[in-house]
Amino acid sequence: MPSSTALIARSRSNEADRKLSTEFGEKIDLNNTHVRKFRQYRGFYPTLAGKIVQNAPYKSVEDVLNIPGLSARQKKNLQAHLDDFTVTKTSEVYNAGDDRYNPGVY
Repeated sequence: MPSSTALIARSRSNEADRKLSTEFGEKIDLNNTHVRKFRQYRGFYPTLAGKIVQNAPYKSVEDVLNIPGLSARQKKNLQAHLDDFTVTKTSEVYNAGDDRYNPGVY
């Protein structure tokens, strides 16, 4: 029988928690992840990450290679990390208020 803590945790699950339990929690979701999450990839933050976020939503991971104005170096960097990304349906819980780019965290 599960503990009462486990029962409370399950009953308090929300849309964000459910999404984190999918591939979204393991990879960078190009349609829902905050721009700061790209800091873990050298050469992405802030310029390339900003372009990625501003040009969303994407239908597939490969669509990110079609962002207008990418340099050859940026495209090469993106291609090297395509396996680190995923694309899921845009979620209001992660996109409300357009704070994926600048939520005022400094």
